[in-house]
Amino acid sequence: MNYIVFDLEWNQGKLGKKDRHHQKIPFEIIEIGAVKLNEKKEITDKFDQLVKPQIYKDMPHMIEKMLHVDMQELAKGNYFQKVCNDFLKWTESDSIFCTWGNQDLIELQRNMEYFEMGTLAKEPFEYLDVQKLFSIAYEDGKSRRNLEYAIDFLKIEKDVPFHRAYADAYYTTKVLQRIDSDIEEYCSYDVYTLPAEKDDEIHKIYSSYSKYISRIFPTKAAAMADKEVSSMGCYLCDRLTRRRIRYFTTGGRYFIGVSQCPKHGFIKNKVRLRKHVKSENESEEVYVDKTQRLISKPELTEIMKKRDKALAMQQKRLNITGLSASKLTRQRKSGVKHEKTKPEKKK
Repeated sequence: MNYIVFDLEWNQGKLGKKDRHHQKIPFEIIEIGAVKLNEKKEITDKFDQLVKPQIYKDMPHMIEKMLHVDMQELAKGNYFQKVCNDFLKWTESDSIFCTWGNQDLIELQRNMEYFEMGTLAKEPFEYLDVQKLFSIAYEDGKSRRNLEYAIDFLKIEKDVPFHRAYADAYYTTKVLQRIDSDIEEYCSYDVYTLPAEKDDEIHKIYSSYSKYISRIFPTKAAAMADKEVSSMGCYLCDRLTRRRIRYFTTGGRYFIGVSQCPKHGFIKNKVRLRKHVKSENESEEVYVDKTQRLISKPELTEIMKKRDKALAMQQKRLNITGLSASKLTRQRKSGVKHEKTKPEKKK
């Protein structure tokens, strides 16, 4: 197996969201850089090509200053279709993509679709998010540092400038080489193409937690009403569990609940409701990214405090919205955030 560590640089319209192309392709790729490693993480090849712009023919000064490249230099490159095909042929079939964060895979496929080249896969696929792996290996697993921070932390020599595609791929490679192979079990999933049906959904059990990625649901309420989404069963032994804390939310983006397995103890269930990158702005569609992990009794106590604080805030809003206490209780049990209602105008 080969590791393909890659990085992209991209340009955007000077008008930002007001640009007519922004909705379909907010960022146009202008450079692809990559490093190929063998299974021993030894560098075997490199890829470095500029892309001739076809959409955004001007470059904001800030991007030009950061990348140290201008339109005259980019004009010497090939069009995206050729560069991308060259890159994909170069990667070979038995490879796993490695990136710093998840944005590069999203923008690569968004550009591919815009130029009618399809996507990398017809379903979610595994890749290595080196930014996440660095956090798991050296910090708390939650922080997300920038690349230069990781280079400084690991005392890696800075022998080429940052913010060019090949240079950032090279530095990401250096970080990956310092991460133990056992950490690589915590692979990520690219969800540019989501599961089409329930049978295609992702279920993954890691050493310290489990992950579930769903198909698309029409609304948040529909997602939380789904049995698998709302389930708090034990991910380790499939036993039924006792619900210690029903699902609650502090803002509507995610829900937290705690269950107790008679064999494994307390389990934190976290349901994130995410809008898909290809969804229209007005769409209410979401997919679910759910994790489960074992927690200690002190962690349970902290979650109880968060729950109580969230419920107190909801109770405070009752006086403003006029929402009945019974309706709030029903929505808490279903795990759905209540909608604000306007108080009736006095005649």
